[in-house]
Amino acid sequence: MSKEFNVPPVVFPSGGNPGNGLNHRRTPVAPFTPPKNPNLPFMSFDIGVAASSSSFSAPPIGIGNGSFDDELPLLEELGINTRQIWRKTVSIMNPFRVDSNLYEDSDLSGPFIFLMAFGLFQLLAGKLHFGILLGWVSGASLFLYVVFNMLAGKNGNLDLYRCLSLLGYCMFPIVILSAFSLFIPQGWNGILVITGVFVLWSTRVCTRLLVELASCGDEHKGLIAYACFLIYMLFSLLVIF
Repeated sequence: MSKEFNVPPVVFPSGGNPGNGLNHRRTPVAPFTPPKNPNLPFMSFDIGVAASSSSFSAPPIGIGNGSFDDELPLLEELGINTRQIWRKTVSIMNPFRVDSNLYEDSDLSGPFIFLMAFGLFQLLAGKLHFGILLGWVSGASLFLYVVFNMLAGKNGNLDLYRCLSLLGYCMFPIVILSAFSLFIPQGWNGILVITGVFVLWSTRVCTRLLVELASCGDEHKGLIAYACFLIYMLFSLLVIF
């Protein structure tokens, strides 16, 4: 004997039955398209329309106060005037006609270059003197500054910055001596004569610049020259020995 089970009918959400659902088709729905706002073209998903309707344009080069051609070179913006350094160096080449007007504007770029060149030539000769050079130049500038202002009294107007600048620029003959000594054999007696010539060269140039640029130096010119001679003789000993 078969047993009967009461199964409840299946109700579909569409309200029909499986047979009726075969004939039911869903109508296609268009994809979501955001509304276009003419005031905000970048909100549009249409790339072509956004690109054509956008009023944005790249700023032209040199939009500031001037173009790149009008800007100063990088070295001059850092305070390194290569033309002025070259003019001062050429002026030192002739110790009898030194243009003191070029040294009205003091700087330390030229002296630093000369000191590094002097240390490099000494390094090629097997002598490591970079720290000694920086220390001696600072001490020599302070010594010359004190001596000059003591001689000039209250009327002395030589500042330490200008003294350091002049002393460094007048090191150029000693730099030439250090480069020349690389080609001279060790123990040659003529090196003393050549060293004396370069020391007198540096002494004359430094003394003349100090006297012309600082007041109250004419009457003490001999004492200033003696102080400069001791300073440059001290640096020349590094080359000889």
